[in-house]
Amino acid sequence: MNDTTSDPPKLSWWRRLSNGLKRTSSSLGTAVADLVTKRKLDRAMLDDIEDVLLRADLGTSVAVRIADAVGTGRYDKAISADEVKDVVATEVEKVLAPVAKPLEIDTARKPFVILVVGVNGSGKTTTIGKLSQKFASEGRKVMLAAGDTFRAAAIEQLKVWGERTKTPVIAGAQGSDSASLAFNALTAAKEQNIDVLLIDTAGRLQNKAELMNELEKVVRVIRKVDDTAPHAVLLVLDATVGQNALSQVEAFHRTAGVTGLVMTKLDGTARGGILVALAEKFKLPVHFIGVGEGVDDLAPFTARDFARAIAGIES
Repeated sequence: MNDTTSDPPKLSWWRRLSNGLKRTSSSLGTAVADLVTKRKLDRAMLDDIEDVLLRADLGTSVAVRIADAVGTGRYDKAISADEVKDVVATEVEKVLAPVAKPLEIDTARKPFVILVVGVNGSGKTTTIGKLSQKFASEGRKVMLAAGDTFRAAAIEQLKVWGERTKTPVIAGAQGSDSASLAFNALTAAKEQNIDVLLIDTAGRLQNKAELMNELEKVVRVIRKVDDTAPHAVLLVLDATVGQNALSQVEAFHRTAGVTGLVMTKLDGTARGGILVALAEKFKLPVHFIGVGEGVDDLAPFTARDFARAIAGIES
């Protein structure tokens, strides 16, 4: 008897994205469907639609804009849930399109230094590992620096990623000075002709002044080796924290000069709209989003795909 078992077909990125955002799109879609089947469009329904969008964390100004767009030319008429979804997707894409920018590695900067920051549990170390695999697959020489010296688990996790991607890892003992480690890593990266240096940092609570001061020290020390570094500062955000992401961006942008965002764990929340609120308020580039733990579940951010997935529109 022949063995006919095989691995299940690999899902496309669109399917992983739409599946990952299912909790957000289902929450939106169900609420909208309940509203539009009851009556013709009036001001009260638009207010209810605004409330639904706010609960998905899209932010006040975006929610108001979408509700106004839904109301344009449709007062006193029956409206379908699909019509509302189309408007949501269109308006969300308008907000996201200007910030959907790839992370570009400037080959004139060698090594190109990427500092990765964020609070505990946001997925920084895993994101670094996935990025190292991406860059290595592009033929770049990559080095990792285990700058989260407070957590032994973070150091070990980065070493595992280093082994998996055949990437050197600069690490010290738990509790060692993270700024000194960053200095040593950048010095070694220059000596070894590394293309990209990814530096992990401790998961800092944005309201802890002493930890933010230490992050500022890491940046200062890096600049003693290369006064143009870091060349990118990526803030990794956990989508499940909702509105707290706004204060995280403010604090880390002020302290470390954030140049771009990575949003993780979009598959774990019904409030994926927070990415839209962040784009509207801060206008920072969104480079990558994550919708799972797999190495392929972190991908470049595309405004149209995200907007359609969050609205629950099948591609």
